[in-house]
Amino acid sequence: MAQQKWMTTLAKTVQKHRKLAGLTQVEMANLAGVGKTVVYDLEKGKITIRVETMLKILSVINIELEIRTPTEVVPHA
Repeated sequence: MAQQKWMTTLAKTVQKHRKLAGLTQVEMANLAGVGKTVVYDLEKGKITIRVETMLKILSVINIELEIRTPTEVVPHA
């Protein structure tokens, strides 16, 4: 369930920024060096996209992927 929410958020973000950049899905795909179907699938929230491919698409619209880990909690003595 959480994975679907994450992909839905990513899909909406990619579509929004692609449109703000004035790009069609085909133009974005060409700039990223991927097929149009990949951009379409990403914008529809398909979760089987490769990370490398996703990063190529995100770079076209100047979006960086950030991974956060939980901070280490030291118990108080």
